[in-house]
Amino acid sequence: MPLTREQLESATQRLVDAQGEAERRNEWTFFVDSIYAPDSVYICEYAGTMLVKAEGREQIKATHYGRDMQNWEGWTFPSQGIYIGSDNRIINHWMNRGPGLRADGSYFETPGLSFIRFNDAMQIEHQLDMFDLAHQMVLCDQLEAAGLLSAALKSSWVVPMKNKLKAALSV
Repeated sequence: MPLTREQLESATQRLVDAQGEAERRNEWTFFVDSIYAPDSVYICEYAGTMLVKAEGREQIKATHYGRDMQNWEGWTFPSQGIYIGSDNRIINHWMNRGPGLRADGSYFETPGLSFIRFNDAMQIEHQLDMFDLAHQMVLCDQLEAAGLLSAALKSSWVVPMKNKLKAALSV
């Protein structure tokens, strides 16, 4: 049964609010059981270098909201707009926003999109996240030049992803 626009907005706002709380706590798994369906699927392809496909809440907590969200202290991922589609689908436009501000007062950030489908219980049953990994790497370089990139994030995510990008492009 299709959800109403109000139900889709409410379900999406629950996700946005939970992610805001996760940013404050720097803990990303506490909300998965209440927002994602038991058999939900989460997918993120990192520019052809790595596929994260998690099926079910436990895998989502172990991969995307567990392993992949480690060392992102000081980062936020604010929603910029929610777009309601048909068949219980929405698009959430968000930013990968690094810590600190640029000299001109603007944010260090790059955009991302989540394509989400909710089930009849207003829980996420499918999510595909997309963002430009090359721009994310440039952003991390800019943060490092400004002294704002954590050593832990650089070693755990930035360097390995740059190596994966280089290897993928060397084919």
